[in-house]
Amino acid sequence: MGHYTLVVMSNPVEGRDAEYNDWYSRQHLHDVLRVPGFASAERFKMVGAPLSEAGWQYCALYQLEHDRPQQAVDELLRRAGTDAMPMSDAMDPAWCAVLYESIGGISRADISEAPAPC
Repeated sequence: MGHYTLVVMSNPVEGRDAEYNDWYSRQHLHDVLRVPGFASAERFKMVGAPLSEAGWQYCALYQLEHDRPQQAVDELLRRAGTDAMPMSDAMDPAWCAVLYESIGGISRADISEAPAPC
């Protein structure tokens, strides 16, 4: 079974951050995780100035475990906007989603080579 990550970048409609975040965290993540193949979800909010040009304040990472990940993504898109996955008008309709396949393990810093604390 393959391991994949669906990266979704989005923004709230101006002035509706609280409503967007409430819907996303309390409803949308759970709706997505009901789609077969979606194993976990985590949300992020941009902090500080972007390191390059970016228009997205929020990022959601969805981990998929599936032999045919596009099939899971297609099912997600089929459900979006239905009773199974209501969408919020507090989310800006301009969003970006990309599916990635893992091509290696996670690399970590070697703690033994880390500089000593001040």
